[in-house]
Amino acid sequence: MAATPIEISEEDRLRANWYGLLAKLLGAAPGSETLAQVAALPGDDSELGKLLGSLAAAARGSSAEALRDEYFSLFIGVGRGELVPYGSYYLTGFLHEKPLARLRADMTKLGAERAEGVVETEDHIASLCDTMVGLITGQFGAPAPLETQRSFFRDHIGSWAPRFFEDLQAAKGAAFYMPVGAIGGLVMAIEAQAFEMAA
Repeated sequence: MAATPIEISEEDRLRANWYGLLAKLLGAAPGSETLAQVAALPGDDSELGKLLGSLAAAARGSSAEALRDEYFSLFIGVGRGELVPYGSYYLTGFLHEKPLARLRADMTKLGAERAEGVVETEDHIASLCDTMVGLITGQFGAPAPLETQRSFFRDHIGSWAPRFFEDLQAAKGAAFYMPVGAIGGLVMAIEAQAFEMAA
């Protein structure tokens, strides 16, 4: 018997979709199917809509092979990529530091577990965006109260991700990923402002 889908507001569904898009594109280089889906995304006249239109255009001008190379150069590299997409690194200059330990403790309290087969640590930007999707949509039992979402965002995302997205926009190797950085930066700003207003 299928589980009954959890109902959330349209605003929260949109928030989850933005986080989900960022998680998908930052977790791995998009393959042909994902690239085709991104190329078909409709933009509009809003600030986010215009950025989405730019991302769709970048997808139409890219190939899965080119994006594998771009992703590797930006986030993996030989020895190290141009960017290090981990909270611990942005907050301390090192990987596997106290911010990761605090994140793991908070995820345990929330009932969020690391997905099987995932090699990246939980403070990877894609993992954090995925966790926000779970908190918003109720993947960890029920949609998390707004205060829980705000605390998680403040403690584990808002403290460093805006700088990461700025760096991504400015990265020399970013072509397709430049609009991803712009979208991420705007989503972070909108979330921070909304959480502040709801406090």
